[in-house]
Amino acid sequence: MALAPPTSLVFKVQRCKPELVAPANPTPYEFKQLSDIDDQKGLRFQISTIHFYKHDFSILKEIRDPVKVIREALAQTLVFYYPFAGRLRKGPGRKLVVECTGEGVMFIEANADITLEQFGDVLHPPFPCLEELLFDVPNSGGILHCPLLLIQVTRLKCGGFIFAVRLNHTMSDAVGLVQFMMAMGEMACGACAPSILPVWQRHLLQARNPTQVTCTHHEYVDMASTVVVPIPHRTIFFGSTEVSALRRFMPHHLKQCSTFELLTACLWRCRTIALQTNPQEEVRVLCAVNARDKFKPPLPNGYYGNVCAFGVALTTAQKLCKNPLGYAVELLKKAKNNVTEEYLRSVIDLMIIKGRPHFYVVGSYLVSDVTRTRFGEVDFGWGKPFYGGPAGEAIPGVSSFYIPSKNSKGENGIVVPISLPVQAMERFENQLDILLVEGPTSHL
Repeated sequence: MALAPPTSLVFKVQRCKPELVAPANPTPYEFKQLSDIDDQKGLRFQISTIHFYKHDFSILKEIRDPVKVIREALAQTLVFYYPFAGRLRKGPGRKLVVECTGEGVMFIEANADITLEQFGDVLHPPFPCLEELLFDVPNSGGILHCPLLLIQVTRLKCGGFIFAVRLNHTMSDAVGLVQFMMAMGEMACGACAPSILPVWQRHLLQARNPTQVTCTHHEYVDMASTVVVPIPHRTIFFGSTEVSALRRFMPHHLKQCSTFELLTACLWRCRTIALQTNPQEEVRVLCAVNARDKFKPPLPNGYYGNVCAFGVALTTAQKLCKNPLGYAVELLKKAKNNVTEEYLRSVIDLMIIKGRPHFYVVGSYLVSDVTRTRFGEVDFGWGKPFYGGPAGEAIPGVSSFYIPSKNSKGENGIVVPISLPVQAMERFENQLDILLVEGPTSHL
């Protein structure tokens, strides 16, 4: 396990004037409704990803400008994904719709006085000068009436480049975003059309008539809880050594639990102890579950809307911290298994009945596993990225991504960015060390 402090690297970025890149060919003018999963209040924010590319002379036989290549590929891809070139409007009943205006997405060309090597051997969030690599153009980040995508391509002194994206989350989840970026990569490499054509069909995830909430949804239930005020960031590396150290405390029937369940149980427990949560207070972890494979018949191949639901594990701080680690793993297994097609249909109906509530973040720990989301396979002709994935935490102090990575020794593993108040971070690191070296002990 490596707890990496934020890097102090500082550099300058020169940006050109932001521009709008429209579809390369005319596209339909129409209004398209989002699904009832898409336009829930909890997804009305921006998500960001970042990709670092080397200049590999064994791959590139000619000098190509990544800005020019990606700008042209973007315009071509938007012909197929033309809703991204539109703007969100609010319809009757606060229902969000896309007006397919063809205005385009925000695009920024930039140059940085730094090489990829200066970022170090291992890349992971938090990234230095992120606000320079993904510039927040004034008045561009609203949910309504603003570009749905912002893309910045930054050339590096070494010939490599950084590709950063900000997406209005109501339009797509991580899987849908990667599908779009993979299509851009195909177009950049000379394709005439994406190998997977985009499918809108958001009506497939609309509420039933009549609506019926058939499941319990703790993720949308408020409860009195400790408020987290995050400051320091840390990134934790879990390799095979750390995973094995945790797995040795599992009882026989849990020896084959998933790495996700094991790490989440560990982090949830350590985080709860670190925050010194009231022993009788309820705590919960929200597991973002990609529900695409839950549907029968399945959703169409190419569907790029949000298809995620939260599996919720709920208990008291005392029970979480006094019981063996396997107790939390059991709760997490049950939470994940609860996410079925009916569960998602129930969430959709709840959105209509309750007025699209926000999932509650106070007292919650939200985790999202992107190890299989294929961020690291987006190729614009320069090969796979040195790093590709989330640019940071979705909700600082509350959420963590599980990101595939390597450590300084080249060992494969998972990095988890986390942020907590100063003293809580110290207690968290201490608890994590105890758990990995000595084994769990009772607290609270």
